[in-house]
Amino acid sequence: MLSANLPEPLIIPRPEHPISRANISPNALKVLNRLKQAGFQAYLVGGGVRDLLLGHEPKDFDIATDATPEEVRSVFRNCRLIGRRFRLAHVFFGREIVEVATFRGSNADGGSDAQVTEQGMILRDNVYGSITEDALRRDFTVNALYYNIADFSLVDYAGGLADIEEGRLRLIGDDPVARYREDPVRMLRAVRFACKLGFIIDDDCAAPIRALAELLGEISPARLFEETLKLFHSGYALQAFEKLRHFDLFAQLFPETDACLAREDHAFPITFVSRGLDNTDQRILEGKPVAPAFLFAVLLWEPVRLRYQALLDDGVPSADAMALASQEVASAQQQWVAIQKRFALPMREIWALQPRLERRQGKRPMLLLSHPRFRAAYDFLLLRAEAGETDPEIAQWWTRFQAVDAAERAKMLGSTPQQRKRKRRKRKPKSDSLAAGAAAAAGAGAGGATGAMPADGGGAGAGSVPPSTIDAGPADGQSGRPSQRREKAHD
Repeated sequence: MLSANLPEPLIIPRPEHPISRANISPNALKVLNRLKQAGFQAYLVGGGVRDLLLGHEPKDFDIATDATPEEVRSVFRNCRLIGRRFRLAHVFFGREIVEVATFRGSNADGGSDAQVTEQGMILRDNVYGSITEDALRRDFTVNALYYNIADFSLVDYAGGLADIEEGRLRLIGDDPVARYREDPVRMLRAVRFACKLGFIIDDDCAAPIRALAELLGEISPARLFEETLKLFHSGYALQAFEKLRHFDLFAQLFPETDACLAREDHAFPITFVSRGLDNTDQRILEGKPVAPAFLFAVLLWEPVRLRYQALLDDGVPSADAMALASQEVASAQQQWVAIQKRFALPMREIWALQPRLERRQGKRPMLLLSHPRFRAAYDFLLLRAEAGETDPEIAQWWTRFQAVDAAERAKMLGSTPQQRKRKRRKRKPKSDSLAAGAAAAAGAGAGGATGAMPADGGGAGAGSVPPSTIDAGPADGQSGRPSQRREKAHD
């Protein structure tokens, strides 16, 4: 629990710290100054201050104030209040959002707007307090540093400056277990900050993580989706993946994948996920875009692949087997990490194209080139080839097929192994068909003379169609002479 004795802060005057207003977002400065002019306290806080001290460019700037959310909204017309668990004010400047939070107070006395489970997890917390209480309510010491717009000083309540100098990530308070129980996502944040900052997690903070990992099951799958993107789309996905597995946290996010990774394939460890995450890191490093659909396709491919193979072994056709395997794995995953539909659909398309990429006969390759998910599916195929999961020759063929001109593509299509052609059923000679028709007509005439009718109620009178012309209708919805079209189809 947090200490009942509120500490005296360490205040660093402007000449003694490196933070300059020139490195702070102009819109964040507008919010800070307008709150100050309205008579409120206003501080830049959290990751923005931490990153400025480390010489990094902050991703966003958060502000803490003694103004309530409603008072913040009265100061800014371009403001919207959000959240139930934590009431926040978002001030909009075009695409940039400056988040403003009211100082949090202690919920130890059970405030009227605080809800805590028996296990200690905070469900709702709109209890307001002082800046000192707010600092001690934050998760890690390095995130509890405040930049005061009133005098440009730096305020440290929890020893965050010393931890930054030592490269140490430490929870605030003397009971890490209680802090993790308040919000189990802090375990994921510990991994993320350790990877992002290159810090070492304090021993006392790292020790209880494995035992408490199952607490993530109490977090909404939608929130875990957002945390997963932060972990794997920030340029250190491979490192985060290894730390998550080290602390048994990955199994709480992707249990089916974790179970698959525990086994070996032909006496070799499965490396596909690691290769995929390393590829994601390289793309971010090079400034290339990354897609959540591709990320989750990588993270869930191993259970999909195993289920797909099992269905094939049971005699299910390839396309149906992939559709069933994708549906089963994606649906089961929703109870842990809720993948949004706009990402789940392209993810499944990437999987569905994998068997099709291995079939290169006829017009299939040209049709696949125009598929909206072709490029993502091709990149996915390259990863599979690198991991030894599919024949590298297939990946090389597709790489060359995209690079050459139309004439060379035609040659490549002509040189690919063709599927075995079906034998065409022989048709009876036309003379035999005409003779059979004449015999049938004669029999019908004889039956008519005696007054007898065929047993099926039909007859081959003048309006009947000779057997030789029964197939004369359009074939496969196309007009023209069917016999010629049928022969062309088999050429």
